[in-house]
Amino acid sequence: MPKMKTDSGAKKRIKITGSGKLRRGKAFRGHLMRKKSSVQSRRLGRETDISPGIEKHVKKLMGL
Repeated sequence: MPKMKTDSGAKKRIKITGSGKLRRGKAFRGHLMRKKSSVQSRRLGRETDISPGIEKHVKKLMGL
């Protein structure tokens, strides 16, 4: 059976922390930023954890 390949899109978007948790950037920061408040812009700039419901699926994409 061949090796599992890491999904290229997931590899570029998701980071693995030292403890093995998965981190991702938030959506809705690409454009149309004028109408969003500065507070919202700052919050969207932070990274967040992958939700537990899809963590198993994402780990499979990452080859973990």
